[in-house]
Amino acid sequence: MQGDGKTLVAWKKVLDGARAVVNLTGKNVNCRLTPENRREIIDSRVNSVQALGEAIAECAQPPDVFVQVSAIGIYGDAGDRWCDEDARRGSGFLADVSHAWEEAFEEVQASGMRKGLLCFGPVLGPNGGLLEPLVRLMRWFLGGHVGNGRQFFSWIHSNDLTQMFLAAIEGDEISGVFNAVAPNPVTNAEFMRELRRALHRPWSPPVPAFAAKVGAWIMGTDASLALTGQQCTPKHFLNCGFEFEFPELRGALANLFPRA
Repeated sequence: MQGDGKTLVAWKKVLDGARAVVNLTGKNVNCRLTPENRREIIDSRVNSVQALGEAIAECAQPPDVFVQVSAIGIYGDAGDRWCDEDARRGSGFLADVSHAWEEAFEEVQASGMRKGLLCFGPVLGPNGGLLEPLVRLMRWFLGGHVGNGRQFFSWIHSNDLTQMFLAAIEGDEISGVFNAVAPNPVTNAEFMRELRRALHRPWSPPVPAFAAKVGAWIMGTDASLALTGQQCTPKHFLNCGFEFEFPELRGALANLFPRA
């Protein structure tokens, strides 16, 4: 069923007695962070959670589980500190977005309904997404690290993320906040080096921060997505015994580019 993400429409009828509800709604942050886009990024997330919460409150039999997404951006530009699920909230726009998102989710309550929040980072998958523009840059020998290259990149393969959602739906132990990232984050320099290796591309010169900002504007995105980072650990998933198919970046990229 479809709706505008803000109003109840017929969500109550769909959710009443449902096994699970999974909410992925939110405008892509891969855009220029104009005032209009900033408002839409926040509103698309908060309003959808609130609409679902209102619908659930009216259900005679609420869903067994509500799985909501958030982002590791809530930890801000964390430098080299490790961020598990108990790490302090950071600062900046993306941290504010995730905080508002999670606050709206905390307010959703229903008797007997389990709630799980998956806080994930950049997803590496076969169909576009983050890798598509990077692969294009590689073809033009523009695959160097961005800025000083020391900002951390906490990634997740799409296969593992899918299994995390299934675990959150089916596993009673998945309750509260869970970092949905691979257990081995890398720096931006390491990520770009491994991507060049997977694509059989030569060394490329680094991209200075000022050039990244100009290039991001031309590409219709924001340079902060590449110039900041978080070093995250999926502590709660590991404690639950989750088994990663792709815990290491090299294996993940080999799977995604088998014949590159």
